Amino acid sequence: MQQPLKPRLGVLGLMLEAYEPLFPGIMQRQDRYVRDLLESLSDVADFTFPSVAANRETIEKLTAQYNAEGLDGIVILMLSYSQGQFLAHAMQRNHLPLALALVQPDETVDDDFEEIDLTVNQGIHGSQDNANGLMRAGIRCAYFAGSKSREELGRFLADFGAAAKAYTALKSMKIGVIGKLRGMGDVITDDMAVFRKLGPEFIYDSIGTVHRYCAAVAPDEVSRRVAYERTVFDIDPKLPAQSHAEAVRMYLGLRRYLEENGYDGYTAHFEEFGEDGRFTQLPLLAASSLMADGYGYAAEGDATTAMLVRTLHDLCGMANFSEMYMMDLARDALLFCHAGEGNWKACRRDRKPFLADRVLSEGGLGNPPTPIFAPQPGPAVVASLVHVGGERFRLVCAPGEVLDKCDLRRCDMPYMFFRPRTGVRPCIQGWLEVGGTHHEAIVYGDWMPRLRLLCNMLDIETTIV
Repeated sequence: MQQPLKPRLGVLGLMLEAYEPLFPGIMQRQDRYVRDLLESLSDVADFTFPSVAANRETIEKLTAQYNAEGLDGIVILMLSYSQGQFLAHAMQRNHLPLALALVQPDETVDDDFEEIDLTVNQGIHGSQDNANGLMRAGIRCAYFAGSKSREELGRFLADFGAAAKAYTALKSMKIGVIGKLRGMGDVITDDMAVFRKLGPEFIYDSIGTVHRYCAAVAPDEVSRRVAYERTVFDIDPKLPAQSHAEAVRMYLGLRRYLEENGYDGYTAHFEEFGEDGRFTQLPLLAASSLMADGYGYAAEGDATTAMLVRTLHDLCGMANFSEMYMMDLARDALLFCHAGEGNWKACRRDRKPFLADRVLSEGGLGNPPTPIFAPQPGPAVVASLVHVGGERFRLVCAPGEVLDKCDLRRCDMPYMFFRPRTGVRPCIQGWLEVGGTHHEAIVYGDWMPRLRLLCNMLDIETTIV
């Protein structure tokens, strides 16, 4: 998959037109201030700023331009007071994520300030007027108030830009679905509600389609990938070369299935592979390597979590799929693992993932090569997307910490010990009370600001447990 590009953000620098006759040159002064500010943050996003917007006509013209150019979002900068009424019609026709950032050229009041100095720093009450108008019009907007420094404004714009790109990507996302585990209730959603509210399309394919792609993989492709994986993994000496090659063939076939159909991720129910009769092992390595490539994935027909994993790849740079296996009350932690899938790029930095000759009876097939690893210790967020009903969705989030525990001797799956910030008991009780699902997406780092921004754009609930 291609490296993600920087967010493309249009800038509305708002001013009161009537200030120019009072303070000749004030608009040019503020125009230069915005350009210098954006230049200092050029590594955060690609900004589009044609001119200051000092009247309703310019606001509406620039908003229409940013939408026509397909930018990822719009950032409002208050350059003085600006009438909130003038923003209303432009934002009613706007389809891009919106943020208002209140920063000032000067961050303290100098004893020698004249009226013009106070005027160029008085965006606060213009922000209040505009924010009030947006709220009353039901227009969603993210807000920031603080320093124009890289540490504050730069971090906010990086988070907003990433959320805006993820929001845009959701609107064209496609997830392939290959079977579903009968009777598993929390993976069942209203596909049309997902499509209307969030954007992704779930496309149901047959196991025969997957077999056709796997069968078409050329032997030389397999050989090249096997050679690469021998540099990535510590290989189990008991792993037969033929078994490794077959796992790689399934990975390459599934990757082509995703590429040629324009899918951003997939979910597969493993019983489909056993029932088909043409496969010799389950695609555990394939699922793991496709997540490492940036695709969304979830097991057992859970298209919603596959969608979430891909979205968190887009939002945070890397995501993983797993589930809560058990509570460890002594450690005040949760043990996470699944059947054998895991994004091996999350492996802790002081060792390689181990590719094991795994004994697994599921599906009635042969031993599937399985990557085994624990992730890097540090902050993380565990997330579950819940369809509450109708058009209501809820993102359940558990911020916490991955523990430095990686020595389970008989665990033949990727695993981690995770300590919720609230403690394991209140976290899980809260998870159950708000309907958190049994499949989860995991991101490593403290990404709650981005998650909140994306949920705000999508108009879905954020619940922290």
